[in-house]
Amino acid sequence: MGLNLEDKKAVVAEVAAEIAKAQTLAVAEYRGIGVADITVLRKKARASGVYLHVLKNTLVRRAVEGSPFAGLADQLVGPLIYSVSEDPVAAARVLNDFAKTNDKLVIKAGSYAGRVLDKAGVQALASIPGREELLARLLGVMKAPVSGFAAVVAALAKQREAGSESAATEVVAEVAAEPAAA
Repeated sequence: MGLNLEDKKAVVAEVAAEIAKAQTLAVAEYRGIGVADITVLRKKARASGVYLHVLKNTLVRRAVEGSPFAGLADQLVGPLIYSVSEDPVAAARVLNDFAKTNDKLVIKAGSYAGRVLDKAGVQALASIPGREELLARLLGVMKAPVSGFAAVVAALAKQREAGSESAATEVVAEVAAEPAAA
């Protein structure tokens, strides 16, 4: 059963609201995918904070008008599933990861930072490490000089300790030998 005018306006408003706060929009053709597989894809998207829906292309075209994603309107043809996220990488990653295990999902296009991306562009965007991984790498880089300094200080302390013990042992041996000679 089709949507009436009020329902269509509500869908356009919902999608426009999601797109207004989004950084990335990725689109894939889902022809031939079973309901169980789509359910798995939706669960992964929900867990990643991605808005994932099958929508009418004309409604999405209206929702993206005047947004940074307006250039993508030419690509909105065929049975498409829309992946929208505030995280610059999440929308592309969810579709790309699922497409690796299911050959019926074909990534078609995407948009990030006002630029329209082709399939290769969406895959390249999906390969960028996520925010948490980048923060962990940054922390490792920031911690490396401090860790290295601490290791050097510990090694110096150990070396001095070892050097002091051998010198102290020599002094004790000399002192012990002197009273016996006197």
